[in-house]
Amino acid sequence: MSEVTISHTPLDAEHRSLGARMGPFAGWMMPIEYRGTLTEHRAVREAVGLFDLTHLGKVMVEGGGALHVLQRAMSNDLSKVPVGGAQYNMVLNDRGGIVDDLIVYRIGEHRYLVVPNAANTAKVHRALLEANGSGADVVLRDDLCLVAPQGPRSFDLVGHVFPAAPELEYMHGAEMPYRGTPMVVSRSGYTGERGLELFVPQPLVVELWRELLSLGASVGIEPCGLGARDTLRLEMGYPLHGNDISEERTPLEAGLAWAVALDKGEFVGREALLAQKERGIPSRLWGMRMQDHLIPRPHYPVLAEDGQAGETTSGTFSPTLKVGIAMGYLAPRDRFKAGDVVGIDVRGRPGEAEVVKPPFVGSSPK
Repeated sequence: MSEVTISHTPLDAEHRSLGARMGPFAGWMMPIEYRGTLTEHRAVREAVGLFDLTHLGKVMVEGGGALHVLQRAMSNDLSKVPVGGAQYNMVLNDRGGIVDDLIVYRIGEHRYLVVPNAANTAKVHRALLEANGSGADVVLRDDLCLVAPQGPRSFDLVGHVFPAAPELEYMHGAEMPYRGTPMVVSRSGYTGERGLELFVPQPLVVELWRELLSLGASVGIEPCGLGARDTLRLEMGYPLHGNDISEERTPLEAGLAWAVALDKGEFVGREALLAQKERGIPSRLWGMRMQDHLIPRPHYPVLAEDGQAGETTSGTFSPTLKVGIAMGYLAPRDRFKAGDVVGIDVRGRPGEAEVVKPPFVGSSPK
Protein backbone atom coordinates (compact mmCIF):
# COMPACT_ATOMS: atom_id res chain seq x y z
CA MET A 1 0.00 0.00 0.00
CA SER A 2 1.29 3.46 -0.87
CA GLU A 3 1.65 5.95 1.94
CA VAL A 4 -0.85 8.80 1.88
CA THR A 5 0.81 12.21 1.64
CA ILE A 6 -0.67 14.89 3.86
CA SER A 7 0.01 18.54 3.02
CA HIS A 8 0.18 21.34 5.57
CA THR A 9 -0.82 24.93 4.93
CA PRO A 10 1.74 27.66 5.72
CA LEU A 11 -0.49 28.57 8.67
CA ASP A 12 -0.17 25.15 10.32
CA ALA A 13 1.98 26.44 13.19
CA GLU A 14 -0.43 29.35 13.72
CA HIS A 15 -3.35 26.96 14.08
CA ARG A 16 -1.52 24.79 16.59
CA SER A 17 -0.43 27.81 18.62
CA LEU A 18 -4.11 28.79 18.87
CA GLY A 19 -4.98 25.35 20.24
CA ALA A 20 -6.74 24.05 17.13
CA ARG A 21 -7.82 20.44 16.99
CA MET A 22 -6.28 19.31 13.71
CA GLY A 23 -7.34 16.51 11.40
CA PRO A 24 -6.80 15.26 7.83
CA PHE A 25 -9.19 16.49 5.16
CA ALA A 26 -8.87 15.95 1.39
CA GLY A 27 -5.13 15.34 1.68
CA TRP A 28 -4.48 18.30 3.98
CA MET A 29 -4.01 18.65 7.73
CA MET A 30 -6.63 21.23 8.64
CA PRO A 31 -8.07 22.86 11.76
CA ILE A 32 -11.37 21.18 12.66
CA GLU A 33 -12.15 23.54 15.54
CA TYR A 34 -10.42 25.90 17.98
CA ARG A 35 -12.72 26.91 20.86
CA GLY A 36 -15.56 24.75 19.58
CA THR A 37 -17.77 24.52 16.50
CA LEU A 38 -20.76 26.18 18.20
CA THR A 39 -18.64 29.16 19.35
CA GLU A 40 -17.12 29.56 15.91
CA HIS A 41 -20.45 29.18 14.12
CA ARG A 42 -21.98 31.87 16.35
CA ALA A 43 -19.05 34.23 15.69
CA VAL A 44 -19.66 34.05 11.94
CA ARG A 45 -23.40 34.61 12.28
CA GLU A 46 -23.03 37.49 14.76
CA ALA A 47 -19.55 39.05 14.34
CA VAL A 48 -16.64 37.66 12.28
CA GLY A 49 -14.79 34.39 11.87
CA LEU A 50 -11.47 33.80 10.12
CA PHE A 51 -10.89 30.67 8.01
CA ASP A 52 -7.74 29.23 6.47
CA LEU A 53 -8.90 27.80 3.14
CA THR A 54 -5.50 27.30 1.55
CA HIS A 55 -6.38 23.66 0.90
CA LEU A 56 -8.69 24.76 -1.92
CA GLY A 57 -7.17 24.54 -5.39
CA LYS A 58 -6.08 27.57 -7.38
CA VAL A 59 -5.74 27.32 -11.17
CA MET A 60 -4.95 30.36 -13.31
CA VAL A 61 -6.25 30.34 -16.89
CA GLU A 62 -4.76 33.16 -18.98
CA GLY A 63 -4.39 34.28 -22.56
CA GLY A 64 -6.57 35.09 -25.55
CA GLY A 65 -8.10 31.60 -25.53
CA ALA A 66 -8.89 31.52 -21.81
CA LEU A 67 -12.62 32.13 -22.19
CA HIS A 68 -12.92 29.43 -24.85
CA VAL A 69 -11.25 26.89 -22.54
CA LEU A 70 -13.56 27.71 -19.65
CA GLN A 71 -16.71 27.74 -21.78
CA ARG A 72 -15.87 24.26 -23.07
CA ALA A 73 -14.99 22.84 -19.64
CA MET A 74 -17.73 24.43 -17.50
CA SER A 75 -21.50 24.48 -17.35
CA ASN A 76 -22.25 28.17 -16.79
CA ASP A 77 -21.81 31.04 -19.24
CA LEU A 78 -18.66 32.96 -18.36
CA SER A 79 -19.10 35.33 -21.31
CA LYS A 80 -21.59 37.17 -19.07
CA VAL A 81 -19.01 37.82 -16.32
CA PRO A 82 -17.33 41.26 -16.44
CA VAL A 83 -13.77 41.91 -15.38
CA GLY A 84 -13.88 41.88 -11.59
CA GLY A 85 -16.85 39.50 -11.49
CA ALA A 86 -17.07 35.97 -10.14
CA GLN A 87 -19.39 33.11 -11.05
CA TYR A 88 -20.53 29.83 -9.50
CA ASN A 89 -19.80 27.05 -11.94
CA MET A 90 -19.47 23.31 -12.41
CA VAL A 91 -17.20 20.90 -14.26
CA LEU A 92 -19.22 17.94 -15.55
CA ASN A 93 -18.35 14.54 -16.95
CA ASP A 94 -19.73 13.10 -20.19
CA ARG A 95 -22.71 11.66 -18.27
CA GLY A 96 -23.62 15.10 -16.89
CA GLY A 97 -22.38 14.17 -13.41
CA ILE A 98 -20.77 16.88 -11.30
CA VAL A 99 -16.98 16.47 -11.21
CA ASP A 100 -16.76 19.61 -9.07
CA ASP A 101 -18.57 22.81 -8.21
CA LEU A 102 -16.42 25.89 -7.87
CA ILE A 103 -16.04 29.63 -8.28
CA VAL A 104 -14.35 31.29 -11.25
CA TYR A 105 -13.00 34.83 -10.71
CA ARG A 106 -12.36 37.02 -13.75
CA ILE A 107 -9.45 39.15 -12.60
CA GLY A 108 -8.41 40.53 -15.98
CA GLU A 109 -9.59 40.80 -19.57
CA HIS A 110 -8.12 37.37 -20.40
CA ARG A 111 -7.22 36.21 -16.88
CA TYR A 112 -9.33 33.89 -14.73
CA LEU A 113 -8.72 32.29 -11.33
CA VAL A 114 -10.49 28.93 -10.89
CA VAL A 115 -10.89 27.69 -7.30
CA PRO A 116 -11.94 24.02 -7.09
CA ASN A 117 -12.53 21.91 -4.00
CA ALA A 118 -9.35 20.46 -2.54
CA ALA A 119 -10.13 16.82 -3.34
CA ASN A 120 -10.99 17.66 -6.96
CA THR A 121 -8.16 20.03 -7.88
CA ALA A 122 -6.33 17.49 -10.04
CA LYS A 123 -9.54 16.51 -11.89
CA VAL A 124 -10.44 20.14 -12.59
CA HIS A 125 -6.89 20.95 -13.70
CA ARG A 126 -6.98 17.96 -16.07
CA ALA A 127 -10.39 18.97 -17.46
CA LEU A 128 -9.09 22.46 -18.20
CA LEU A 129 -5.99 21.07 -19.91
CA GLU A 130 -8.14 18.74 -22.03
CA ALA A 131 -10.34 21.66 -23.08
CA ASN A 132 -7.33 23.79 -23.99
CA GLY A 133 -7.04 23.69 -27.73
CA SER A 134 -6.45 27.41 -28.07
CA GLY A 135 -3.03 27.95 -26.52
CA ALA A 136 -4.18 29.43 -23.22
CA ASP A 137 -1.93 29.07 -20.17
CA VAL A 138 -3.46 26.74 -17.56
CA VAL A 139 -1.28 26.82 -14.44
CA LEU A 140 -1.70 25.45 -10.92
CA ARG A 141 -0.90 28.20 -8.41
CA ASP A 142 0.36 26.40 -5.32
CA ASP A 143 2.04 29.66 -4.28
CA LEU A 144 -1.32 31.26 -3.42
CA CYS A 145 -2.91 30.92 0.01
CA LEU A 146 -6.53 31.72 0.85
CA VAL A 147 -7.89 33.20 4.07
CA ALA A 148 -11.53 34.16 4.47
CA PRO A 149 -12.98 36.61 7.02
CA GLN A 150 -16.72 35.88 7.17
CA GLY A 151 -19.52 37.50 9.16
CA PRO A 152 -21.48 40.76 9.55
CA ARG A 153 -18.43 42.56 10.99
CA SER A 154 -16.03 41.33 8.30
CA PHE A 155 -16.08 44.64 6.41
CA ASP A 156 -15.22 46.55 9.60
CA LEU A 157 -12.19 44.29 9.95
CA VAL A 158 -10.93 44.02 6.39
CA GLY A 159 -11.47 47.72 5.66
CA HIS A 160 -8.54 48.52 7.98
CA VAL A 161 -6.22 46.50 5.74
CA PHE A 162 -7.86 46.94 2.34
CA PRO A 163 -9.78 50.25 2.40
CA ALA A 164 -11.47 49.59 -0.96
CA ALA A 165 -12.75 46.11 0.01
CA PRO A 166 -16.06 47.27 1.61
CA GLU A 167 -17.02 48.89 -1.70
CA LEU A 168 -17.00 45.59 -3.58
CA GLU A 169 -20.31 44.23 -4.80
CA TYR A 170 -21.27 40.66 -3.95
CA MET A 171 -19.43 38.12 -6.15
CA HIS A 172 -16.98 40.76 -7.32
CA GLY A 173 -13.31 41.21 -6.63
CA ALA A 174 -10.23 43.22 -7.49
CA GLU A 175 -6.49 43.21 -7.06
CA MET A 176 -5.42 45.23 -4.03
CA PRO A 177 -1.95 45.75 -2.54
CA TYR A 178 -0.74 44.23 0.73
CA ARG A 179 2.73 45.25 1.86
CA GLY A 180 3.34 46.46 -1.68
CA THR A 181 2.33 43.14 -3.27
CA PRO A 182 -0.88 42.80 -5.32
CA MET A 183 -3.38 40.14 -4.23
CA VAL A 184 -6.95 39.27 -5.15
CA VAL A 185 -9.69 40.38 -2.75
CA SER A 186 -13.18 38.98 -3.45
CA ARG A 187 -16.52 39.54 -1.78
CA SER A 188 -17.56 35.90 -1.62
CA GLY A 189 -17.72 32.93 0.72
CA TYR A 190 -19.38 29.65 1.73
CA THR A 191 -21.12 30.69 4.95
CA GLY A 192 -24.19 32.66 3.88
CA GLU A 193 -22.87 35.78 5.61
CA ARG A 194 -21.23 38.94 4.35
CA GLY A 195 -17.59 38.08 3.88
CA LEU A 196 -14.43 38.23 1.82
CA GLU A 197 -11.90 35.81 0.41
CA LEU A 198 -8.29 36.96 0.28
CA PHE A 199 -5.86 35.25 -2.11
CA VAL A 200 -2.49 36.08 -0.64
CA PRO A 201 1.03 35.08 -1.81
CA GLN A 202 2.51 32.48 0.53
CA PRO A 203 5.35 34.68 1.91
CA LEU A 204 2.78 37.16 3.29
CA VAL A 205 0.05 34.87 4.61
CA VAL A 206 1.30 34.51 8.20
CA GLU A 207 1.66 38.27 8.53
CA LEU A 208 -1.84 38.88 7.14
CA TRP A 209 -3.39 36.16 9.34
CA ARG A 210 -1.85 37.63 12.49
CA GLU A 211 -2.84 41.18 11.53
CA LEU A 212 -6.47 40.20 10.93
CA LEU A 213 -6.68 38.35 14.26
CA SER A 214 -5.15 41.31 16.08
CA LEU A 215 -7.43 43.87 14.45
CA GLY A 216 -10.43 41.63 14.89
CA ALA A 217 -10.12 41.34 18.66
CA SER A 218 -12.27 44.44 19.07
CA VAL A 219 -15.11 43.04 16.92
CA GLY A 220 -15.26 39.55 18.43
CA ILE A 221 -13.22 37.61 15.88
CA GLU A 222 -12.80 33.84 16.21
CA PRO A 223 -10.49 31.62 14.15
CA CYS A 224 -12.77 29.00 12.62
CA GLY A 225 -12.29 25.41 11.52
CA LEU A 226 -13.96 23.02 9.12
CA GLY A 227 -16.60 22.05 11.68
CA ALA A 228 -18.17 25.51 11.65
CA ARG A 229 -17.73 25.78 7.90
CA ASP A 230 -19.88 22.68 7.50
CA THR A 231 -22.68 23.75 9.85
CA LEU A 232 -22.76 27.23 8.31
CA ARG A 233 -22.96 26.01 4.72
CA LEU A 234 -25.60 23.40 5.55
CA GLU A 235 -27.85 26.01 7.19
CA MET A 236 -27.74 27.81 3.83
CA GLY A 237 -28.34 24.64 1.83
CA TYR A 238 -25.02 25.01 0.01
CA PRO A 239 -24.10 21.59 -1.44
CA LEU A 240 -20.88 19.85 -0.46
CA HIS A 241 -19.18 17.86 -3.19
CA GLY A 242 -18.77 14.25 -2.18
CA ASN A 243 -21.91 14.44 -0.04
CA ASP A 244 -24.76 16.34 -1.70
CA ILE A 245 -23.36 16.38 -5.23
CA SER A 246 -21.08 13.96 -7.03
CA GLU A 247 -20.17 12.52 -10.40
CA GLU A 248 -23.24 10.29 -10.10
CA ARG A 249 -25.67 13.22 -9.82
CA THR A 250 -26.46 15.89 -12.40
CA PRO A 251 -27.10 19.60 -11.80
CA LEU A 252 -30.72 19.04 -12.81
CA GLU A 253 -31.21 16.61 -9.92
CA ALA A 254 -29.27 18.82 -7.49
CA GLY A 255 -31.36 21.95 -8.08
CA LEU A 256 -28.42 23.66 -9.80
CA ALA A 257 -29.94 24.14 -13.25
CA TRP A 258 -29.56 27.91 -12.71
CA ALA A 259 -25.79 27.37 -13.11
CA VAL A 260 -26.16 25.51 -16.42
CA ALA A 261 -26.30 27.46 -19.69
CA LEU A 262 -27.61 24.91 -22.18
CA ASP A 263 -27.92 27.65 -24.81
CA LYS A 264 -24.31 28.86 -24.73
CA GLY A 265 -22.96 26.19 -27.08
CA GLU A 266 -21.09 22.94 -26.54
CA PHE A 267 -19.60 22.00 -23.19
CA VAL A 268 -18.74 18.69 -21.59
CA GLY A 269 -21.91 17.03 -20.28
CA ARG A 270 -24.37 19.15 -22.26
CA GLU A 271 -25.78 16.32 -24.38
CA ALA A 272 -26.32 14.14 -21.32
CA LEU A 273 -28.27 16.92 -19.59
CA LEU A 274 -30.46 17.46 -22.64
CA ALA A 275 -31.17 13.73 -22.73
CA GLN A 276 -32.06 13.67 -19.03
CA LYS A 277 -34.45 16.57 -19.47
CA GLU A 278 -36.11 14.72 -22.34
CA ARG A 279 -36.61 11.41 -20.50
CA GLY A 280 -37.41 12.95 -17.11
CA ILE A 281 -35.36 13.93 -14.06
CA PRO A 282 -35.59 11.08 -11.55
CA SER A 283 -35.03 12.83 -8.21
CA ARG A 284 -34.49 16.17 -6.51
CA LEU A 285 -32.23 17.38 -3.73
CA TRP A 286 -34.36 18.73 -0.86
CA GLY A 287 -33.77 20.14 2.59
CA MET A 288 -35.35 18.44 5.61
CA ARG A 289 -35.95 20.02 9.00
CA MET A 290 -36.48 17.66 11.92
CA GLN A 291 -39.69 18.01 13.95
CA ASP A 292 -38.23 16.31 17.02
CA HIS A 293 -34.92 16.21 18.91
CA LEU A 294 -33.17 13.67 16.67
CA ILE A 295 -30.10 14.75 14.70
CA PRO A 296 -29.70 13.32 11.18
CA ARG A 297 -26.35 12.43 9.66
CA PRO A 298 -25.42 11.41 6.10
CA HIS A 299 -26.76 8.14 4.64
CA TYR A 300 -29.83 7.80 6.87
CA PRO A 301 -32.92 6.35 5.11
CA VAL A 302 -35.69 8.81 4.24
CA LEU A 303 -39.09 7.15 4.36
CA ALA A 304 -42.46 7.83 2.75
CA GLU A 305 -45.73 6.00 3.36
CA ASP A 306 -44.94 3.27 0.84
CA GLY A 307 -41.26 2.74 1.60
CA GLN A 308 -37.88 4.37 1.24
CA ALA A 309 -37.87 7.57 -0.83
CA GLY A 310 -34.16 8.32 -0.58
CA GLU A 311 -31.43 8.95 1.96
CA THR A 312 -29.80 11.92 3.59
CA THR A 313 -26.63 13.26 1.98
CA SER A 314 -25.71 15.74 4.74
CA GLY A 315 -27.07 16.20 8.23
CA THR A 316 -26.22 18.07 11.42
CA PHE A 317 -27.52 20.03 14.39
CA SER A 318 -28.29 23.60 13.36
CA PRO A 319 -26.75 25.95 15.95
CA THR A 320 -29.03 28.76 14.74
CA LEU A 321 -32.33 26.86 14.67
CA LYS A 322 -31.52 24.47 17.52
CA VAL A 323 -32.90 21.50 15.53
CA GLY A 324 -31.53 18.84 13.24
CA ILE A 325 -31.38 19.61 9.53
CA ALA A 326 -30.46 17.52 6.53
CA MET A 327 -30.31 17.40 2.76
CA GLY A 328 -31.10 14.44 0.56
CA TYR A 329 -32.40 13.26 -2.80
CA LEU A 330 -36.07 12.26 -2.85
CA ALA A 331 -37.66 10.23 -5.63
CA PRO A 332 -39.69 10.31 -7.68
CA ARG A 333 -38.94 13.96 -8.32
CA ASP A 334 -42.52 15.18 -8.76
CA ARG A 335 -43.93 13.41 -5.71
CA PHE A 336 -42.60 15.75 -3.02
CA LYS A 337 -43.13 19.42 -2.34
CA ALA A 338 -42.15 21.90 0.38
CA GLY A 339 -44.22 21.33 3.51
CA ASP A 340 -44.52 17.57 3.10
CA VAL A 341 -43.53 15.40 6.06
CA VAL A 342 -41.19 12.44 5.65
CA GLY A 343 -39.66 9.97 8.05
CA ILE A 344 -35.94 9.70 8.75
CA ASP A 345 -34.49 6.57 10.32
CA VAL A 346 -31.91 7.95 12.79
CA ARG A 347 -29.92 4.84 13.69
CA GLY A 348 -33.03 2.79 14.25
CA ARG A 349 -35.05 5.58 15.86
CA PRO A 350 -37.93 6.92 13.73
CA GLY A 351 -38.11 10.68 13.33
CA GLU A 352 -40.20 13.08 11.28
CA ALA A 353 -38.94 15.94 9.14
CA GLU A 354 -40.54 18.70 7.10
CA VAL A 355 -39.43 18.93 3.47
CA VAL A 356 -38.11 22.45 2.87
CA LYS A 357 -36.48 24.40 0.09
CA PRO A 358 -33.18 25.78 1.48
CA PRO A 359 -31.87 27.99 2.90
CA PHE A 360 -32.88 26.86 6.37
CA VAL A 361 -31.97 30.25 7.91
CA GLY A 362 -32.50 33.82 6.77
CA SER A 363 -28.87 34.91 6.49
CA SER A 364 -27.69 36.49 3.26
CA PRO A 365 -24.19 37.14 1.91
CA LYS A 366 -25.45 40.30 0.19
